[in-house]
Amino acid sequence: MFFLAYNILSIFLFVPVFLFNIFRSIKLGWPLAAAERFGFVPRSTLAKIAGRPVIWLHAVSVGEALAARPLLKALRTRYPGHAIVVTNTTETGKTAASGFPEVDLCLYFPFDFLLSVRIMLRSVKPRIIIIMETEIWPNFSREAARNYIPLVLANGRISDRSFTRYLKFSWFFRPPLRCFSAICMQSEIGRERITAIGAYPDKVRVTGNLKNDIPSRQVSEEERRQLRNRYSIPDDCCVLTAGSTRDGEEQHIIAAYKELSATIGTLFLVLVPRHPERAGDVAALLEGAMVQYRKRSTLSNEHQLKPGEVLLVDTVGELMNLYALADIAFVGGSLAPLGGHNLLEPASVGIPSVFGPHMANFREIEALVLQYGAGIQIHHPDELTSACQTLITSSELRRILGQNGLKLLRDNSGATERHMDVITRYL
Repeated sequence: MFFLAYNILSIFLFVPVFLFNIFRSIKLGWPLAAAERFGFVPRSTLAKIAGRPVIWLHAVSVGEALAARPLLKALRTRYPGHAIVVTNTTETGKTAASGFPEVDLCLYFPFDFLLSVRIMLRSVKPRIIIIMETEIWPNFSREAARNYIPLVLANGRISDRSFTRYLKFSWFFRPPLRCFSAICMQSEIGRERITAIGAYPDKVRVTGNLKNDIPSRQVSEEERRQLRNRYSIPDDCCVLTAGSTRDGEEQHIIAAYKELSATIGTLFLVLVPRHPERAGDVAALLEGAMVQYRKRSTLSNEHQLKPGEVLLVDTVGELMNLYALADIAFVGGSLAPLGGHNLLEPASVGIPSVFGPHMANFREIEALVLQYGAGIQIHHPDELTSACQTLITSSELRRILGQNGLKLLRDNSGATERHMDVITRYL
């Protein structure tokens, strides 16, 4: 009865969804890709995976795609004869996943209309489908189960804020959740929450956080020098990379940078908005603050940037390099109540981080960073300047926090193998 009611409702949503897709694509400058989003993939595209068993992994956007990287590498190593297809919802996610050498084909995830899902499943013919984090779509889940395609939820998490909403609408999530063959949650709290929402308890396992398995290394001085040269950043600067920043945060970062630059003449800021399409808005903030900047897309080897200026990054897929060339990182989404972003990205290259109080989507990682002493948490935007100054003025403190971050990753790895133990049962 649930699925019947859902599909009757979807008939009335068809036109609004289609029009919203057109509006959003035009607004953000994304390809329309309407045919693909409705399940139609050209035969010429599918030729890339013809004749091989298919592993289908879905990662909504950039964050999920990056989190899936260790799992994709393990799948490629263990199943070299399989084709790996990655689907994404956003253009930025698709751009990031397209750069992974483990991936054979990147597509847009279909809208959850019954016909769209059926066409896509018949075209791709997956042996298994792996859904990153908590993407629960009724028709997609049910059609996978009806076609006896194992469906695995990987790296599952339910934030504090989301849990109340999921629980309130458990009548909606329970039927598709029970179509999953296995559910891999990051933590025991996650296991309890998804079971409360309606998942079968015997299908749920705690496998840890794949984000803990990102490759970690101490960046050498020579590599840092080469990276800075690539981005036209002077080698002798103290570089602050503000990564994954969101609306409501950049003005505080710019204000802190101006204040610090007045007394620290070697400071340089790399500013990386979470969504590159916001680069124009951030540029306006820099102009209003009378701070010189250069966009990454217009950068050339002929133009050497200077201390006190800003590199404004309007591209995707470069954040890890920009953390690796830095001395200090600020991790965005945390000054405004937006749930935070992954603190392990700077930690994985031995860079200490500063972050705000709003880490609801990364509570366990936040706790690990504080436990290991790999970063500094501030509780108000006014504290940003002093926290950055503390790290800027002490190379020894930066070294200690950076080494603590690398130790954190060494001590907490293993989620990939636990996921593979589950996935291998179905392959």
